[in-house]
Amino acid sequence: MAVPRDLMDILACPKCKGDVEEKGMFILCKKCELAYPVLDEDVPDMLIEDAWPLEKARKNKFKHELKL
Repeated sequence: MAVPRDLMDILACPKCKGDVEEKGMFILCKKCELAYPVLDEDVPDMLIEDAWPLEKARKNKFKHELKL
């Protein structure tokens, strides 16, 4: 399951307010190089302090074991 398309259409990076895209278990902001985890398959955690550096998410193949 993925983040619902209608939700993805309105999401923006909370840091730069830029566009985001979904990849694996994350929502990515390439401008800020941050990866926001998606919890329980469809709940985006868009808190800046919970974001992973993009490189860390890439090394983990865009997967994590975080839960709500």
